[in-house]
Amino acid sequence: RVPDDPGLVDEVTNLVERPTALLGKFEEQYLELPREVLVMVMRKHQRYFPVEDADGSLLPYFITVRSGDDQHLDKVAHGNEQVIRARFSDAKYFYAEDRKKPLSDYLPRLSTLTFQEKLGSMLDKNERIAQLVEPLGKLLGISGKDIETAQRAAHILKADLATRMVVEMTALQGIMGREYARLEDQPAEVADAIFEHWLPRSANDILPNSFAGTLLALTDRLDSLVGLFAVGLAPKSTADPYGLRRAALGIIQIAVSKKLDVDLGAAVERVMQVQPVRVPGSTREEVLEFIGGRLRAWVEEQDWPRDVIAAVLAEQSDNPFRALEGLRQLTDWSKREGWEGLLDGFARCVRITRGETERYGVNPALFQEESEKHLYAAYQDAAGKLGEDGNVDAFLSAFEPVLPAVTDYFNHVMVNVEDENLRRNRHGLLQAISAMQKGRADLSFMTGF
Repeated sequence: RVPDDPGLVDEVTNLVERPTALLGKFEEQYLELPREVLVMVMRKHQRYFPVEDADGSLLPYFITVRSGDDQHLDKVAHGNEQVIRARFSDAKYFYAEDRKKPLSDYLPRLSTLTFQEKLGSMLDKNERIAQLVEPLGKLLGISGKDIETAQRAAHILKADLATRMVVEMTALQGIMGREYARLEDQPAEVADAIFEHWLPRSANDILPNSFAGTLLALTDRLDSLVGLFAVGLAPKSTADPYGLRRAALGIIQIAVSKKLDVDLGAAVERVMQVQPVRVPGSTREEVLEFIGGRLRAWVEEQDWPRDVIAAVLAEQSDNPFRALEGLRQLTDWSKREGWEGLLDGFARCVRITRGETERYGVNPALFQEESEKHLYAAYQDAAGKLGEDGNVDAFLSAFEPVLPAVTDYFNHVMVNVEDENLRRNRHGLLQAISAMQKGRADLSFMTGF
């Protein structure tokens, strides 16, 4: 059978006018090379389709497509076999040469590979990642064992970039790192983390499976974003030479897939501390705004209601997983019976104090109406149930029982009275209620607010 490869099918389809498929073969000795190497050589260099048996093992055959008729296919096949034999022979030589020394011996050569002029070499980047693994791992709540695995992998993370095989075929980066790590008896989880730190390589690619690989993938991308933004290399229009849009999307996809409740603001601040250049104070917000923009584009593709997206991302764009949970919860609430009344009740608290630039305290001794006392008691009960970690569901569940007291309050209490102390006290109570949405959703973006 031929493994599915829609991208290669499309590419070959656009290269030929009169497609005629033919079968070629190669020596079985080349099957000793890693599968990924053989497939990459066939696909990237020759646009060949590999052939495998029922259990997924490669067979010594390939399928290629001729643009023309079916005459003399034996000669065409022979010519293609000669080409692939030379390609595989080179790959076998590079593979044998690379295996003569451990990955760590390739690290010095990384100093000759520039990551970015002001940010240093790939060796410098490798060392920054190794330095960041432990603090970011703790920030992400990753276990000590996984952090240890990530640290071990981090020290040789980019080493395969200096191997002959990857220099010839850069698409094998990470793949060869994993292969060579396994061959030198590194633990399987370390080898896998080396490969996984490159994931995802595209929007539809697989994501890291292990938490060690997850940690390294996030650290690598955050280092790139912070460093390149700091030296003024943020993407412009369609120009994105360092793939920062892809890096930001990768952070989002990984955080969501692993259900990581992470404060990206704190992570960015930590990464800023290890950069080899002076990082402008504006870099933190620029990076977070950039990731937030990619998050908005990503969730908009999933057809969430636009007002829900705006409301949740106004408060949670720096925490992709938590934001996605907020989107689900607010969407569910907006479909409930009685939602309009709930939203209107909260909106009354917000609208009357929205123009205030100062936050006021609440002094229960200044209450004059029973409705004030009842609303304050209801608010205190709700705030006690809400806590700091609750999302949209926790916020609205806590506010819902307060709604009758809100309605009663506005029916019996004049908020903007002439007495300044009394007016500020009443504003303070409404401001406290309004602040319940902080960090969860800005309901002013909701339709009908």
